[in-house]
Amino acid sequence: MSIRVVVADDQDLVRTGLVMILGAQPDFEVVGEAADGLAALDLATRLRPDVLLVDIRMPGLDGVEVTRRLAGPDVTDPMAVVVITTFDLDEYVLGALRAGARGFLLKDAGPELLVQAIHAAATGDALIAPSITRRLLATFADQAPVVPVQPIDPLTEREEEVLALVARGRTNAEIATELFVGLSTVKTHVASLMTKLGARNRVEIAMWAHDTRRVRAD
Repeated sequence: MSIRVVVADDQDLVRTGLVMILGAQPDFEVVGEAADGLAALDLATRLRPDVLLVDIRMPGLDGVEVTRRLAGPDVTDPMAVVVITTFDLDEYVLGALRAGARGFLLKDAGPELLVQAIHAAATGDALIAPSITRRLLATFADQAPVVPVQPIDPLTEREEEVLALVARGRTNAEIATELFVGLSTVKTHVASLMTKLGARNRVEIAMWAHDTRRVRAD
């Protein structure tokens, strides 16, 4: 079954390029295009794509607000949103992730990373460009301490290890390789973390790790 994608970017050339990249994938179907935030919100609401790929700076509504309305903490049936931008400013990254984005990429990330991010978002996973992950960690390290929500049950030692790797942007396969465990074992630990932390996806797991200072910038 094809992964249905809506692409939203106010630059015609960029939007066309994204559509061409995704359209060349045998398991992707671009079902809509939007040139501004209001159109993106309308299309996504009507078409309910598997993934919305949205630029962070658009007229009408910016990508963060579009993401918040479709995938924010108060949304009953959140949509998978991947934010893509030429700007890697910290406030954009943090704003998009806190708004519910399942991925954040720079437009120069390349087709391979773009495809991986769409796949990850469609399957409930998340992908953040490694360079952005490092910036994110540095930003949180400089912020004032916060009072984090405590887990329902204490995390096990292995869950702490998985938590740190998720927060650093590792995929399940990379975590399995690094910890010398099976892929199914990693998935079990990630599912347990989501339950204990009340997180809806990997991005929220990573944000909790950052908030609790479980992970520091390299």
